Amino acid sequence: MDRTERFYKIQRLLNQRRVVPIQAFLETLEISRATFKRDLEYLRDRFGMPIVWDRGRGGYYLDGSLHEADAWQLPGLWFSAAEIHALLTMERLMETLQPGLLGSQIRPLKERIRHLLEAGDHSPDELNRRIRVLQMGHRLVEPDHFQVLASALLSRRRLRITHYRRQAGEALERTVSPQRLVHYRDNWYLDAWCHTRHALRTFSVDAIDAAAIDPHPARDVPDEELDAVLAAGFGIFSGQRTETAVLRFNPKRARWVAREIWHPAQEGDYELDGYFVLKVPYSDPRELVMDVLKYGPDVEVLGPPALRDEVKTTLAAMGAVYQDD
Repeated sequence: MDRTERFYKIQRLLNQRRVVPIQAFLETLEISRATFKRDLEYLRDRFGMPIVWDRGRGGYYLDGSLHEADAWQLPGLWFSAAEIHALLTMERLMETLQPGLLGSQIRPLKERIRHLLEAGDHSPDELNRRIRVLQMGHRLVEPDHFQVLASALLSRRRLRITHYRRQAGEALERTVSPQRLVHYRDNWYLDAWCHTRHALRTFSVDAIDAAAIDPHPARDVPDEELDAVLAAGFGIFSGQRTETAVLRFNPKRARWVAREIWHPAQEGDYELDGYFVLKVPYSDPRELVMDVLKYGPDVEVLGPPALRDEVKTTLAAMGAVYQDD
């Protein structure tokens, strides 16, 4: 039995029976007297649990003169050991999403979870050593800008931002109504209503050079409209008008791709010869072309013709780079 689970059962026995003989603890917990004494000392010293021994009553009880015993609870022990491990793992994942969203707010919870784990059979340091979260290609975000964006988003205020448009190499000033922050492929994006373009736009958070909260209330866009415009096609480059990419993967690569989710509305089927045909809706081909190219000769674009031609053109341009002089 995990030590944290024993603590929970000790508390439950004390709440249910008021006075509990030591033998009842030993039989219920299936531990030795020495182990029980160590658990008792830990609960008193580390958690401040008001457990008192009464020789006359022949057992232990929670002393109401020290605390409100009926209402006293061990912090966080409504979680099982497995749930505590899961929470700490989730916190570790959140910690890697630079900058740490709500980092200061969840820090007390993290410390409480670590405190409970230290009382158990698996230390938080061991968990951190055994679980690795690897990121690749993520772009650094200015924490102060991120906090401004998050504050405006949650308080439903407009934002004045300076956004560097990498494709054109220019900085643009925009007033936007933030709708949601999206973490996609290790990078942050802001979905927002642009009051300059009068349309929904997606901004790379790392390309925001300045951000300030505007006192005007943000315009709210229904979730259905957000999804219809920004989530209809493949990847981060979306739009309402979509086409369907038809990709054919060879049998070797199909073993992986058949289990991957490229888009919620995708369709996939095996052919008799072991090839796998994946159909994916897309609005803007840029990101899709990059993903197709990474599979090299293991994939062929069957359609539409415009997408197939764009992949061929890109491959020809790549080949030209490596031509011998």
